[in-house]
Amino acid sequence: MSNVHQIHQSSHDSNQIEDERLDQASEWLAKLDRNLSGNEKEALKAWLGESYKNVEVLLEVAQLWDKMSELSRLSDLFPQASRQQKKLPVWLGAIAASILLAIALSFFQETFNFSLFNQVNKSAVVAKQLNFQTAVGESKDIILPDQSKITLNTNSFVHIKYTPSARVINLIRGEIHIDVAHDTSRPLSVVTGNKIIQAVGTAFNVEVNNEKIELIVTDGKVLVAQQYTTAVPNLSNNGTSRVAKDVSLHSTPVSKGEKLNLDFKDVITKKVEKIDAIDVAANLSWRQGSIIFRGESLSDAMTEISRYTNINFELADDERLKQVHVAGMFKTGDVKGLLEVLNNNFNISYERVSPDKIMLKYASPHTTI
Repeated sequence: MSNVHQIHQSSHDSNQIEDERLDQASEWLAKLDRNLSGNEKEALKAWLGESYKNVEVLLEVAQLWDKMSELSRLSDLFPQASRQQKKLPVWLGAIAASILLAIALSFFQETFNFSLFNQVNKSAVVAKQLNFQTAVGESKDIILPDQSKITLNTNSFVHIKYTPSARVINLIRGEIHIDVAHDTSRPLSVVTGNKIIQAVGTAFNVEVNNEKIELIVTDGKVLVAQQYTTAVPNLSNNGTSRVAKDVSLHSTPVSKGEKLNLDFKDVITKKVEKIDAIDVAANLSWRQGSIIFRGESLSDAMTEISRYTNINFELADDERLKQVHVAGMFKTGDVKGLLEVLNNNFNISYERVSPDKIMLKYASPHTTI
């Protein structure tokens, strides 16, 4: 199971709201100890849909109470995102909806607090360079000198540069979520690929992989721009100034509850998408050591799970495997538990091709892992 997380404390003005949210999450988790009625399921679904923070707090309370297994009953409370896909047979849809991969991995949730800067005005932090990275299966919370907070997901690496006029985070690989400390005199920018994402005081999530850059804004608004000037790998003082200039030349605004997928080479031509609260929570569930799937294909689900282990999963050349879709909340990491659930729920067996590769295939007859 994941290390215990403290429930995040909000500012004084919103303490009452957060206390009520915590109380509601605790009540719902207590009700899950018995089976929810149909009306209660609908009420819980509506509450989860009000804000992604409701889902996050529910997950955090479950971790504190060691009740993550009870949340396996929430699979039908995360409706599948609308998508074009072939209708599944009834029996296959029932199995797909019921699969719940119980995988336990201890995340090393280290919180770095630069106490040297805690007692000084953030504007006094004139210059600083920092590098942080996480291993496969590791996540890390970092409190920056200006009190901004970033969380690194599995296998991520960032280079951070502070100058008198800018705060720049170069996301080399992986995924980060950042709560930006407000400072109008020094905007904070995330640079990845040839894209710049700039904010003054907000919160957003950025994931970069071989195919795309995905941005989700969870609070406030950010500006996204193409980096027209030469890349600045060392993030020099001149480089941070050029970052700000690129944003001022042309930018696309992305606000709370919106998502933007970006290509590495293309200029910004794609439209900003609205994303509902449950979608936001599903995309950010990694911060609680969980993954929420909402009807993804088995192939896509295994690709995502592979990010958190040193094992790569491949699917045998079997059309039946391509038709399997996964819905529910899953823990990251325990490969043995994953294989057991696939075998018990889907009659999918495995072959270990190499120490770091597993082939999934239909078992015939039914086997026991």
